[in-house]
Amino acid sequence: MSSDSPWLEKLGETVSSAAPRMQKLQVIAALIRNSGNYRWVGLYEIDERAGEVINLVWDGPGAPEYPRFPIGKGLTGAAIQERKVINVGDVVSDPRYLTAFGSTRSEIIVPILDQGRGKAVGTIDVESEQANAFDRDTEKCLVVCANVIAVLWG
Repeated sequence: MSSDSPWLEKLGETVSSAAPRMQKLQVIAALIRNSGNYRWVGLYEIDERAGEVINLVWDGPGAPEYPRFPIGKGLTGAAIQERKVINVGDVVSDPRYLTAFGSTRSEIIVPILDQGRGKAVGTIDVESEQANAFDRDTEKCLVVCANVIAVLWG
């Protein structure tokens, strides 16, 4: 995954298209997944009133094990609370990991921040069956992606 990839151009086109929000998000999840041949990608929204993180869309072999969970739980909870990328090269060694797929080895969670307030409004969750699958370039790319798609959280 690199920042000069055609997929980033496609991402911008998708965000600015006239398609419904959920359709755009589904396309975006697939774009991210295919950009690095990752096993699974999910896009989540934070519902502060309910105190939950809610899966909006996913792309991969199966639905998320936890389609809704408390804001403070798991690696996603850490990314939301710290408002920073959480990149775990071996999820088995991290007690915060909520097991979704037994074959996941590494996971990266990127918060989607409200551009006006800097508050987390959603997350990008990418999982791989390979250990240490996400390098610094991938992290930077996913942060760019989160910034581009933040407008879809309005």
